[in-house]
Amino acid sequence: MSKNNIEIVEVSPRDGIQNEKALLNLDAKISLITQAIAAGAERIEVTSFVNPHKVPQMADAEALAAALPRGKARYIGLALNRRGFDRAVAAGLDEVNFAVVLPETFSARNQGMSTDEGIALWHGVGSSDAPIGKGLTLAAAFGCPFEGEMPVARMIEVLERALTVMPAELTLADTIGAASPADIAERVGAVRDRWPELPIRLHLHNTRNTGFANAWAGVLAGVRSFDASLGGVGGCPFAPRATGNIATEDLAWMLHRAGYATGWDVDKACKAADWLEEQLGHEVPGMLMKAGTFPPALRA
Repeated sequence: MSKNNIEIVEVSPRDGIQNEKALLNLDAKISLITQAIAAGAERIEVTSFVNPHKVPQMADAEALAAALPRGKARYIGLALNRRGFDRAVAAGLDEVNFAVVLPETFSARNQGMSTDEGIALWHGVGSSDAPIGKGLTLAAAFGCPFEGEMPVARMIEVLERALTVMPAELTLADTIGAASPADIAERVGAVRDRWPELPIRLHLHNTRNTGFANAWAGVLAGVRSFDASLGGVGGCPFAPRATGNIATEDLAWMLHRAGYATGWDVDKACKAADWLEEQLGHEVPGMLMKAGTFPPALRA
């Protein structure tokens, strides 16, 4: 990837809607994915293979995988345990993000296991010969809703153990939107210093209105892949007040204005965000969909 090309991984079908009261049906989810592809998405996190009683929005994971328009994008599923990983493989997805949670308390609440148990599970799935891309997400990498600050030393110590089995890509997730730009620079730098060849992706939330500043800090730190969600929808069901991903269309517009290419059409992305807002039945956080692009289109 050129240093002036930045990838935006669309996560609205999974992280975007998993905390919504409105349950989108299968047809609506496929429409969302199709609109994201039309707007420029080439990698999409489409679902998670989790307990449907705990996350009912993801109860149709297998049916969704079977209905995906194949060959149009690379499709990613989230897995929190071995059963979820096996389900993602059986569903024929292109990639799986396997999550290990940095804080122990959040790991117990989110995945029902310790961080050490999560690492051991990653070693099993990461070293398997299953025909699927295997990425590792370090969740709550910038702070915990229950334990507070997560020291950089703790992050590196956990990664030292986890990365004895290397993933295709490491995602550092600001699950609760606690990071500042300085945190992004420090933690990306710490990972780069230790594992300079490991591709890094950032999963950022705009919970405290720092998401886009954090994305820019990531760009300056050399990160070239970011998660985002149409309309800025999203949140974690297991973290108090963990609202809002950064909005895909807003991120793409910012990057385009700064001279970077993303492959996204922001006008089509805004239309998709408008559509998603209608489906959810409430206003969503995205700003570009409200303000429009700049300069505005000339009208006769």
